[in-house]
Amino acid sequence: MQKIVTFLWFEHQAEEAARFYTGIFPNSRIKHSSPMITGFELDGQTFMALNGNRNMEFTEAISLYVHCSTQEEVDHYWNAFLAEGSASMCGWLKDKYGVSWQIIPDQLSTLLNDPDKTKAERVMQAMLCMRKIDIQGLQDAYDGK
Repeated sequence: MQKIVTFLWFEHQAEEAARFYTGIFPNSRIKHSSPMITGFELDGQTFMALNGNRNMEFTEAISLYVHCSTQEEVDHYWNAFLAEGSASMCGWLKDKYGVSWQIIPDQLSTLLNDPDKTKAERVMQAMLCMRKIDIQGLQDAYDGK
């Protein structure tokens, strides 16, 4: 059993949100659902969703970070979560339920942590201008193009 589980409060859309999320991630499923609580897994990670019967706003103070290894993965998650959601900057967005997600390619961390501070700074400046992260754009900035 997973020791720490993310618990999301919805007004009355717990199962709907769980079905939305499990339709986006591979290896995902609804584990159980009742009128009050829905348990689900996203690619092996356990989550709980509560029908709290009152609207509690999600904020960017808590976000779910999605590691992506390819641009195709970035595009898949970005487009799926952005349906009825809203884009922010630097790979952040809010889905249609107001939950904040970071859709981030693993290459970003590698490039930002390069020992060559000039290259890393070019990558940072490129990322700060992006909504959806573009891996080739990051690489071009790194290469000084």
